[in-house]
Amino acid sequence: MKTTFAKIAVPKEGTLVLTALRGSKFTDTTKAVDRRISGALRRAVKAAPRFTGEKGQFLEIVAPAGLRLGRIILAGIGKGSDFDRLAMEALGGAMVKRVSATGESKVSIAVDAVPGANVSVAESAARVAAGAILGNYRFGRYRTKEKPDRKPSVTSVVILTDPVTEARKAFKSMAAVADSVNYARDLVVEPGNVMTPKTLAARARSLAKLGVKVDVLGKARLEKLGMGALLGVAQGSDQDVYVVTMEWNGKPRSKKTDLALVGKGVTFDSGGLSIKPSSGMEEMKFDMAGSAAVIGAMRALAGRKAKANVVGVVGLVENMPSAKAQRPGDVVTSMSGQTIEVLNTDAEGRLVLADCLWYAKEKFKPGAMINLATRTGAVIVSLGYHHAGIFSNNDDLAWQVTSAGRESGEQVWRLPLGKDYDRQIDSDIADMKNIGGKGAGSITAAQFLQRFVGDVPWVHIDI
Repeated sequence: MKTTFAKIAVPKEGTLVLTALRGSKFTDTTKAVDRRISGALRRAVKAAPRFTGEKGQFLEIVAPAGLRLGRIILAGIGKGSDFDRLAMEALGGAMVKRVSATGESKVSIAVDAVPGANVSVAESAARVAAGAILGNYRFGRYRTKEKPDRKPSVTSVVILTDPVTEARKAFKSMAAVADSVNYARDLVVEPGNVMTPKTLAARARSLAKLGVKVDVLGKARLEKLGMGALLGVAQGSDQDVYVVTMEWNGKPRSKKTDLALVGKGVTFDSGGLSIKPSSGMEEMKFDMAGSAAVIGAMRALAGRKAKANVVGVVGLVENMPSAKAQRPGDVVTSMSGQTIEVLNTDAEGRLVLADCLWYAKEKFKPGAMINLATRTGAVIVSLGYHHAGIFSNNDDLAWQVTSAGRESGEQVWRLPLGKDYDRQIDSDIADMKNIGGKGAGSITAAQFLQRFVGDVPWVHIDI
């Protein structure tokens, strides 16, 4: 899909999207178009009394005679103060989806000043464009017989706004993020027989062309480093095992690593010998989403030339049952030297992350660490699907992650850590065990990870 910017004018083809505020108040551009078409928009609003301009409402009309457009969509945005950054992105995404369902190939979205909005027109336009990229996402690689009328039709989005130059400049950075989100989505949706540890390592390696320094550590190097926790998870699979590091040096004059992002990359999780129920097991291809998020984030940092030194570390394994698989009751030695009694082979993500967190801490000496993992069903019981759980040893870093989540629409909620919970993972025969018994499953998982971060400010995101 091509995304461009142009000065405000009535386009000669496709669908035109205009905006209305609560109370069906028109923005200046909407008023101007309405005057040009002899009040047709006002008449349409009058004929549709349930359209009041509230956020998320849409009114679609066939373009009147005299215009070469196919249709005009009036989009409600609520109060001016409701038209925040997230609402702008949502508008772009909603319009692409809506128009794609009609078979139309071109959509033009007018973005002008909204009374009460606290964001500039240029940023508004850029965010609408970024939302269009996100909303147009669709994974169709394996659809071979889909009928043309079932496929999304939009191939061109034009953002109509007067500060064109400023909007283009703002969009450049946002587009890098939106494209990288979609890149990460592709990684996650691929089936497990395609997105193996080797394939995912190759996808991470491709970031080198963007200026990211990539190092792929294979089994021999991992054994030499002593990553027994991670290797124990991988030993039941015929697939190779990797740890990949990705370094973005956006502040070349500084040798300090500002942040390490660490991701769990279990490309398929059968549960190992503690095998999962068959119902829903196909979704276990998603268990590498933490690593996909890290790879996508590193791609975004490089794409927008971020002024920061950030390293991404992902542990890529497959967790399968076989004669070689790790057994419940086995004891493994992590890279840190701490020993772990593995009571449940389906609590494998924390074993992968334990070695990756320690490696990131020791090798890169980061100022802070954030790890991401599709981890515990317990956090869904606690928070449902609207917030991710976060755990941290540092109040300032936890608040930064919470604030970023609110701004981006990726809400998080901080859950507790403490000595009482930590005692739940003490083992009778090793330094720790990989599960903490009944209750507080997401917390005891975080307590386990905390034993591998030392004094580095750290946040664990249970996604």
